[in-house]
Amino acid sequence: MGAGFVTAAYIIAALFFIASLAGLSRQETARYGNGFGMAGMAIALVATILGPNSASVIWVIIAMLIGGAIGLHLSRKVEMTQMPELVAVLHSFVGLAAVLVGYNSYIEVQQHAMPAGALLNIHLTEVFLGVFIGAVTFTGSIVAFGKLRGTFSSKPLSLPHKHKLNAAALIVSFILLWIFVSNGGSTTALIIMTLIALAFGWHLVASIGGADMPVVVSMLNSYSGWAAAAAGFMLANDLLIVTGALVGSSGAILSYIMCKAMNRSFVSVIAGGFGTDGSSSASSEEETGEYREIKPEDVAEMLKGASSVVIAPGYGMAVAQAQYPVAEITSLLRKQGIEVRFGIHPVAGRLPGHMNVLLAEAKVPYDIVLEMDEINDDFSDTDVVLVIGANDTVNPAASEDPSSPIAGMPVLEVWKARDVVVFKRSMNTGYAGVQNPLFFRDNSSMCFGDAKATVEAILAALR
Repeated sequence: MGAGFVTAAYIIAALFFIASLAGLSRQETARYGNGFGMAGMAIALVATILGPNSASVIWVIIAMLIGGAIGLHLSRKVEMTQMPELVAVLHSFVGLAAVLVGYNSYIEVQQHAMPAGALLNIHLTEVFLGVFIGAVTFTGSIVAFGKLRGTFSSKPLSLPHKHKLNAAALIVSFILLWIFVSNGGSTTALIIMTLIALAFGWHLVASIGGADMPVVVSMLNSYSGWAAAAAGFMLANDLLIVTGALVGSSGAILSYIMCKAMNRSFVSVIAGGFGTDGSSSASSEEETGEYREIKPEDVAEMLKGASSVVIAPGYGMAVAQAQYPVAEITSLLRKQGIEVRFGIHPVAGRLPGHMNVLLAEAKVPYDIVLEMDEINDDFSDTDVVLVIGANDTVNPAASEDPSSPIAGMPVLEVWKARDVVVFKRSMNTGYAGVQNPLFFRDNSSMCFGDAKATVEAILAALR
């Protein structure tokens, strides 16, 4: 395949990727968006393998078959509740690939003479930045995976002068960049920078609290895109540059949207200094009143007497896989003339759009699944709110307690409804480690137990 055909194929693949992003922007067209993305990647792979610059194609095909088999196995094995951590791991692979590509490009520069002057300086800068971004993405994604999986504590790491440490890492890396380029390539400078970048990426994400992990995943998605773009520059691959830029910019835009929804500063997100600072005291986890327990049968009677119901799902619903009986309850109530809607917080779950995917999987109609801004004003006119597995996203302390670690974060104002039922296994705090005053309000009741079993008991009582 000639260079002209490869360029044409790359343009077509890039258009497919753009169409994929457009499709993924809406639930109704998300399936088509995924299809466009797969088609674009297939075209890109075929064009690259058959292109004039390819060598040892058989080894590339073998690697693709191995990677494809692993991906197919994981796609069948991984549950929806594990998708956030899977995405984090995949981001780490992109970062590691950028590091390896950078070192390979550097070795080629040393082994094969390149034009001196500006071209050499530009290439060395590409190598340095590609390795730096890739290393930060690699270790940052590993920490995010560990926090999402529960291997690492969700509480933020708070080292003394942590912001100064981050600033020092960036300043030293910049000095090493100057040394690396001015010397025509310094192996020592590149290795030291790589070690600093690995530690920087680890500390960057470790310093962020668990409640902000959905934003971290989005941020790492952006980092992985820029790492891919940097690899594209090093490999002189136009499509990789375009694709990386698309992923990097879309991830940054999503991070910005989520930061606005959480009342966070976008600049502080990029700097890794957002979220809780670890200053919350132990008292934030203590119970602040008496709660009232309710049985599933009583919840069913409450629903029968309601004219409007809002369901606020969270990660607990995903873990229990309760979305299917929840969908059945929704269908049953709607047939009885009761208005049922869902309120989705931007960071409900541990991945952007996590709850939307779960509800779509259970065949819940798209038009009754509303975002926080669309439904918050309606809670005061709602009879019953069912909070299923959510905690931090419905915590009134965010708007009422300036000293709370989540102060200022917009939340679903479920406490304004006539009655609120919270489904939880226990009175333990949420992922942010902050107690929720909602549990102790006069209009709130606690329904303890596995979310799926509890919801199924309510469904049986309704029938």
